[in-house]
Amino acid sequence: MQNILVEYLPILIFLGIAFGLALVIIIASLIAGPSRPDPEKTSAYECGFEAFDDARSKFDVRFYLVSILFIIFDLEVAFLFPWAVSLGRVGIFGFWSMMVFLGVLTIGFIYEWKKGALEWE
Repeated sequence: MQNILVEYLPILIFLGIAFGLALVIIIASLIAGPSRPDPEKTSAYECGFEAFDDARSKFDVRFYLVSILFIIFDLEVAFLFPWAVSLGRVGIFGFWSMMVFLGVLTIGFIYEWKKGALEWE
C-alpha cells in the first residue's frame, strides 16, 4: 500500500506547486493591477449592442457574418492539422479530398468578399 502512495507523490507535489503558483499569480494581479471600471470598459463588445435592451432594436448583421466566417475558417484549420499529420497514410485520395474541401471554402470566401460582407464602414 505504501508503494502505491509513493508513486502518487510526484503528482501530489505537482498539483501543490500548480495550485500555489496559480494563487500567487492571482494575488499578484490583484495587487499590481488597479481596478478602475468605467462605462467604456464595462460596455458590451461582442455583439455590438447592449445585452439587456429592447428586443426590437435594430442591429448590424455584419457582426454575425464575421463570426460565422471566423468559425468556418477556424474549423478549416482544425481539419488541416490532422490531415497534414496523416497525409502519408491517406494517399492521393485524401490529398484530393482536402483540395476539394479547400476549394469549396475558397469559393465561399470569394463569394463573401465580392458581396461585401468583409467591408466595414
